[in-house]
Amino acid sequence: MLIDSVIELLKSEISTQEFEHYIKQLRFSEKASNSQQAVFLAPNILIANWVKTKYADKIAHLFEIKTGKKPEIKIVLKEQTKITKSKSSINDIMDLSKNIKNTILNPSYTFNSFVVGSSNQYAYTAAKSIAEKPGAIYNPVFIYGPTGLGKTHLIHAIGNHCQTNGKSVIYATIEQFVNDFTYNLKNQSMDRFREKYRNCDVLLIDDTQFLSNKIQTQEEFFHTFNELHSSGKQIVLTSDKPPKMINGLEDRLKSRFEWGLIADIGLPELETKIAIIKKKCELDGINLNSEVINYIASNMGDNIREIESAIINLNAYATLMRQEITLDFAKNVMREQIKEKREHITLEDIIAIIAKNLNIKPSEIKSTKKSKNIVEARRIAIYLARNLTPNSMPAIAQYFGMKDHTAISHTMKKINELINVNESFKLRIEELKNKILTRER
Repeated sequence: MLIDSVIELLKSEISTQEFEHYIKQLRFSEKASNSQQAVFLAPNILIANWVKTKYADKIAHLFEIKTGKKPEIKIVLKEQTKITKSKSSINDIMDLSKNIKNTILNPSYTFNSFVVGSSNQYAYTAAKSIAEKPGAIYNPVFIYGPTGLGKTHLIHAIGNHCQTNGKSVIYATIEQFVNDFTYNLKNQSMDRFREKYRNCDVLLIDDTQFLSNKIQTQEEFFHTFNELHSSGKQIVLTSDKPPKMINGLEDRLKSRFEWGLIADIGLPELETKIAIIKKKCELDGINLNSEVINYIASNMGDNIREIESAIINLNAYATLMRQEITLDFAKNVMREQIKEKREHITLEDIIAIIAKNLNIKPSEIKSTKKSKNIVEARRIAIYLARNLTPNSMPAIAQYFGMKDHTAISHTMKKINELINVNESFKLRIEELKNKILTRER
């Protein structure tokens, strides 16, 4: 059957996860389709939007490969569609597809799939509150934090929640906003641009920091913001820094961005990273044991996007190689991503990072003080110095003001014993090791 061969071709060109999550959820409507159009039924508006935006052109091209004709791809909602043989009902189906917003929202990014920890609790709570009552509580909402910590996930979750509740949502990165503005300005079609960005219930703008120094675009964004805000429409913005720290941004925009609620997302603690990995595995049907999960959480840094990518790559490699994902297998596959460049690490680097993370002065780690927290920090520093630098035991002993290498040997033995019996201590060591290996140079 033609549709089966088209779907098989598509399956070979996209990831297994994307196929399972989106394409497999569609049903082909043979009765509503013809040589000019191919109609697919989607279970909800989130999947309909995602497939329409991301895969429609590809599906049309695959039909063209098979038949020599390129049909228009229609994605309509299954629950609103009752297909009969009558011509009028088929026309109704076609009209339905026109009502689907063309905004790209990732249906996987929901509040249910977002893992909450102390580092993101405030931003999550704020996002959920305004999704329940857009335009009524905080407006605008400005979410900021380093790259890869979940800002985009939250802003998509807001959009998905609002859209499923019948709200008109527009999502765009600042890059997309700028490109739209430039194109419509050049083509003298600014009415179309304003219709798109000002005729919605919820406007979601990602990566606001890239408005910096774009004076003409800032002018247009200023008026768009005012129009929506005065109409009680919800505005949500994300950035890698708070408004007042965005250089090249007009003061009047900074002021408006601070009108509502500002929420930051901090670096995730180890427990949150472990929970995120477990959630990702659950959603994607990936089987990782606790040893591998702990290794990834401790060694992959704090960028959640990179962690999720590493998990997908690891699973794909294991599937291709038909290998079980053991700790040794994971270490081998991920060695390039973890990038253990030990030759560039100094003893001062180790002391500085341990002192910062354990809330101890660097001078105290090198001192002879005997308080429990300082002794533990010193032992950890010695252990990591021995494992992460080419320094010999006598050289490390001299650096820490110890008699000779036997003191270093004794410390190494103590730390190894603790690692073998105390899982939380082992994870703490691994996390400190990761912070040293991925430090900014």
